[in-house]
Amino acid sequence: MAEQIELLRKKFEDSILQVKDASELETLRVNFLGKSGFVTTLLKGMGKLSPEEKKKMGQAVNTFKQSVADSIGKKAEELHKLAVKREIELTPEFDVSVPTDLTRGSYHPITLVQRQCENVFKSMGFTVEDYSEVVTDYECFESLNIPKFHPARDMQDTYYLTNGQLLKSQTSAAQNAIYKKYRDQLINEGKPIKAVFPGRCFRNESTDACHENTFFQMEGVMVGKDISISNLIFFMKTMLSEVFQRDIKVRLRPGFFPFVEPGFELDINCLICGGEGCPSCKHSGWLELCPCGMIHPNVLREGGIDPDEYTGFAFGLGLTRLAMMKYGIKDIRDLNSGALVNLEQFTDDE
Repeated sequence: MAEQIELLRKKFEDSILQVKDASELETLRVNFLGKSGFVTTLLKGMGKLSPEEKKKMGQAVNTFKQSVADSIGKKAEELHKLAVKREIELTPEFDVSVPTDLTRGSYHPITLVQRQCENVFKSMGFTVEDYSEVVTDYECFESLNIPKFHPARDMQDTYYLTNGQLLKSQTSAAQNAIYKKYRDQLINEGKPIKAVFPGRCFRNESTDACHENTFFQMEGVMVGKDISISNLIFFMKTMLSEVFQRDIKVRLRPGFFPFVEPGFELDINCLICGGEGCPSCKHSGWLELCPCGMIHPNVLREGGIDPDEYTGFAFGLGLTRLAMMKYGIKDIRDLNSGALVNLEQFTDDE
């Protein structure tokens, strides 16, 4: 049997020198170390040997088996290094002096407007928050002082899910969570709550030039001591002037919203037609941009804030309509069309 081991050792050494790739190496491994390989055959043949011979030959076979495994391992590492070297040699040379291709895609106009608004509000001390698009009835309605019989809860206006949740119909759904998140700072440190939270909203309604079932809003709130409607007007005028880079004519109309009291509609002079009237503004010369008002005491209470000590304002800025005004887009449906021919013309203003 010792002679067999020596013959197999020589055969293995000759064979491994001929191996050129991983496939041939695997074949060699199976031939020697596999279930039907030479080493297994040697071990099976030891059954006829005496106990002393078994011990001696067993050690010899195991030594041979280990040397085969070690050699295969080293050969595998060697082949891997050669493969990497060949791959590097075949890689085309990179010329660092060649000018780079600066062609890039374009941002969606709503993304551009949202970023601009976020930057303006951050410069005025507001934090930018995020919130889920799937919310509960409590978040979207009950916490906002919207009663059970309010039309906004009807199936024809809101997308309800089978689990009882719904697609948020307004960014106001995040208000309660924001109040609870920052109320300790407000109460213990006297730091006003100042936050904006942009997001996508959904309403079950027909589409036309100025209405879509999917649109974007930016909710904003400020809560503290002695906050008034004049604070709201200041922040909104500042934001609009920064976005449009000019003074914007605005007006406040009385409006009813369950979560604010008093409530207003903030309109801006239609920048598409210059106030002369067009389909986007329904020929009125004005475009509804932002329902707003002083936060209702019941809403503050739901957020754990005492309305007798603190007041605040809230607004729901229509980012989609703001983008239409800024870029002169006459039909809101163009924004969700996915038509790159229309959308690729917009570039980052920065």
